[in-house]
Amino acid sequence: MFARRTHHNDSFSKHRASKSISTSKQKRSFRDHAAAAKKMERSRKPENPPQGSTLTSPIVTLCVGVEQRLFAAHQDILSTSPFFAAICRGQFLESSTKRVNLPEELPEVFSSVLEYLYKGDYYPRLLHNKRRNAWELEETAASGSESTVYHMGCGQMLLKDTLVYCTAERYGLDELKRLALRKQGLQSGIQCSTILSSARYAYANTPESDSKLRAHYLALVIRSRATFKRSGTMQMEMEAGGLLFFDLFVAMANHIDDIAIITKSPRTPHSAR
Repeated sequence: MFARRTHHNDSFSKHRASKSISTSKQKRSFRDHAAAAKKMERSRKPENPPQGSTLTSPIVTLCVGVEQRLFAAHQDILSTSPFFAAICRGQFLESSTKRVNLPEELPEVFSSVLEYLYKGDYYPRLLHNKRRNAWELEETAASGSESTVYHMGCGQMLLKDTLVYCTAERYGLDELKRLALRKQGLQSGIQCSTILSSARYAYANTPESDSKLRAHYLALVIRSRATFKRSGTMQMEMEAGGLLFFDLFVAMANHIDDIAIITKSPRTPHSAR
């Protein structure tokens, strides 16, 4: 999964999965597969808008990030999220201006969330290759730059899909969480330092009950242990400590126990000579 290099800035290789050149005739968007699940998700929100009213509801202005970038969205579309449904019917939304301030959010990430609410996916899209029967990310000219976002609060580059996942956790969008996790599993060419800083962010911004993203990072480090073992970033991160590395120890211990059980199990009649 990781490419071997002579320096410490090791990164993902295309060992497990890769982005392929899209052929529109053979691929379907994740939007088609997610449509039914998204309808169910919308039906669970506190106030389900009437049929046909989603694009005629009032426009809400959203002021995002420290730079106060402005976004606009239909109130019924925003209300797909329980988080925004509560805001839109509560005291935090000024009735005259219909303006919501989100100073803690990143505009690049919020833009992806908004795109998902309207289209069922976010850039780059997740496509299904019928010939290979596999999910792939659409090929883009700037695919490498699209995979990470600079987080001013952390002072580091983080994986965009991890940020989208954690934002979806706050907004109560379970289908978006599944989409972001699947997309992250298809990423390649990511530096070890970015993986570890993103893993720390995931641990800090997901509840202990939501273990899917955390488990993804633990499995990734274990599978690519040879690369991480020679990474200077990994050494510094481990010296800093944290729950991430205790969970990593437990996961690796369980992995070793599984290998030991398989090794000690009696050989089958076919293998005995």
